[in-house]
Amino acid sequence: MGGPRRLLLISNSTLHGGGYLGHCQQHIQSFLGQKVKRVLFIPYALHDRDAYARTAREKFESLGYGLDSIHESCDPVEAVRKSEAIFIGGGNTFRLLKALYDNCLIQEIRKRVLEDGIPYMGSSAGTNVATVSINTTNDMPIVYPPSLQALGLVPFNINPHYLDPDIKRTHMGETREERIRQYHEEPNTPPVLGLREGTMLLVEGDKATLQGVTGARLFLRGKKPTEHEPGTDFSFLLTDSNPLNP
Repeated sequence: MGGPRRLLLISNSTLHGGGYLGHCQQHIQSFLGQKVKRVLFIPYALHDRDAYARTAREKFESLGYGLDSIHESCDPVEAVRKSEAIFIGGGNTFRLLKALYDNCLIQEIRKRVLEDGIPYMGSSAGTNVATVSINTTNDMPIVYPPSLQALGLVPFNINPHYLDPDIKRTHMGETREERIRQYHEEPNTPPVLGLREGTMLLVEGDKATLQGVTGARLFLRGKKPTEHEPGTDFSFLLTDSNPLNP
């Protein structure tokens, strides 16, 4: 058995005016530390996996870490079993989750993270799949995974790239808040943490802390949404009962 679960769940890979993972690179270095030498990258959320891996490799090497992309391995399951740390990047959440199922990686990643204690990083779609399900993704269902149930590394849902309503816009489509409210009209739906761009959730064992430069909005079924600033302790979200949570 390894140590407690360690997760860094990032809302977005690129913040306006910055480069890839630029806004969170210090958080990444602090999270991975000096013990991790190589990171296993999972680029399944984008179609061009080679180009995606090049982008990620360049960034992580600049931070002092080697990077292996799982799509370059002849045995993805063995790659997960040997990994020191895992990073799943953003893109289309449905495409990503389907590939995780197709390659028999759901239980393998859960074991490495929840039992062996290796660090897990997700950005956008990679954050979505770390939660109970992908029900609160912003993406179109361009492919069909066998289930919407995801990795279940935390017992709640996250909505990355959370957007506040813009009262000046004439667009009459549903707001993000309205869509999350519709989700909570269904029975037994877990909390949803809306992470604005520039924020991330750090999970260390049974402690969860909001980090970054913007805030988050928390949605609980049957209750009014609440606003939260960086530094907020969200550990209580980790204690909610959920069959996926060990």
